[in-house]
Amino acid sequence: MPLIEALVLGEMMSKIKFFSSIILVLAILVACSSNSSEYSTKISSDNKLQHHTSNGYQNHPFVETATPKGIFFYMRRAWGSLFFPDVPDGHELTELASLQLLNSISSDRVTWLGHASFLITTSGVTILTDPFLSKHASPVSWAGPRRIVNLPIPISKLPSIDIVIISHNHYDHLDDKTVRELKNKNEINVVVPLGLKSFFTERGYSKVTELDWGQSVSVAGIDITAEPIVHDSARSTLDHNETLWASWVIESLQKRILFIGDTGYSKTIFNYIGDKYDSFDFAILPIGAYEPRELLWMSHVTPEEAVSIGIDVRAKTLISSHWGTISSLSDEPMFEPPGRFKKAGRDGGFSDEDLWIMKVGETRAIARTQN
Repeated sequence: MPLIEALVLGEMMSKIKFFSSIILVLAILVACSSNSSEYSTKISSDNKLQHHTSNGYQNHPFVETATPKGIFFYMRRAWGSLFFPDVPDGHELTELASLQLLNSISSDRVTWLGHASFLITTSGVTILTDPFLSKHASPVSWAGPRRIVNLPIPISKLPSIDIVIISHNHYDHLDDKTVRELKNKNEINVVVPLGLKSFFTERGYSKVTELDWGQSVSVAGIDITAEPIVHDSARSTLDHNETLWASWVIESLQKRILFIGDTGYSKTIFNYIGDKYDSFDFAILPIGAYEPRELLWMSHVTPEEAVSIGIDVRAKTLISSHWGTISSLSDEPMFEPPGRFKKAGRDGGFSDEDLWIMKVGETRAIARTQN
């Protein structure tokens, strides 16, 4: 074979291998969707047992596992991880602006770091949710869904973290690099669903509490309770649903906040949470990564379903999450979710002041809401 032809062939094979590796990474990341049906039964008092299986966990009420997504879904994910959409002006704050705004609000506050990562400060305690502060939501550092906005506050400049809470173990919600780089690991209280304690103890954390649905822990005067969602877990093709997933109720003297990292919609589950807690001051709800519906309708809600969750749990203010941060998670236009969320919220009776679409890096005061 002539030298030039060999070089061209070698370059082509290199590109094919690179593209194939991206598809494999993305297949691992998204090998966890399911389909759901309408639920007519109430969650029973023994639901702790009903969502346990012989080798892990399942949704309760039960949700059937989805059919495989297919090669074209993964090819679209791989393509999207190489080419980014234009980020609208005003979508993100600079590091300087983020830090200045954070430091200007000394009262209870919430800061959006992107995707499902929030800093929540209430009663003087700072909580970090679903820490993903890296470039790739992936088992490797060089491929997979990629952050399209800058990290607004570097890990080294984050305020002191008292509590970390994790909704589930997918790479866009639990990032190895971030967990390893957080400061003062021995002082941070970590609260996780069942099965995730070792992830943190192996990385130097000593104060780690695992909770099942319905269980609570009190940390520094903050009550944290795990509640159901409709989702699954996996960090490879071999550990599907071996660890639990959960929503989190965060209660201080001043606030009651619901944090949902990811979920499909279930009227049964969210009415159950609404009935149990009566109301929430704030609900942090995912609004992105929902198309195509036939593949993602179990694991990710639409913006309209997110508003329905807010209504079901009787939240006063809805904070949008899980959008505008990571490329190539799904098929809908990257910046479509906020408009649909706003419209659905208004149609559902919320005022614009109670529908928060934050900028990446933005901090807002969470004043006590009035009944």
